[in-house]
Amino acid sequence: MHPRIPRAAADASTPSAAAPHFVLPVRVYYEDTDAGGVVYYANYLKFCERARTEWLRALGVGQQALLAAEGIAFVVRSLHADYLASARLDDALEVVSRIATLRRASLQFDQQVRRGAELLFSARVLVACVDLRRQRPAAIPPSLHALLQSPA
Repeated sequence: MHPRIPRAAADASTPSAAAPHFVLPVRVYYEDTDAGGVVYYANYLKFCERARTEWLRALGVGQQALLAAEGIAFVVRSLHADYLASARLDDALEVVSRIATLRRASLQFDQQVRRGAELLFSARVLVACVDLRRQRPAAIPPSLHALLQSPA
């Protein structure tokens, strides 16, 4: 039996853990842009990474605690990204994340970056669970897997 997954501190502003998707608001800062004031392409990936991390935190799972207790971490195995429109300095964006597929040792996320109703960026990201001690794929702990199975 797996030990209980360490829980992160709860935040009253986090969405319900049973939500079918997770939305992270993001403000575009100067550091996110290129010389033309447009969000640099790699920063969309950073926004998506933050959203996945904050989703876990909203579920009560801290990645550092997960590493310490279970010796596992999540790593991006592959991704497909479409850049559809540009975000600019000071834009208020939302990163919308959904789990498309949940397997024993991996998750596939569909993520979008939106400015209001306008879709700016979309990505499909395959994330694998890895035992960092052995540098091998590992099963997602059952208690975390159950949290991730909330209705989609």
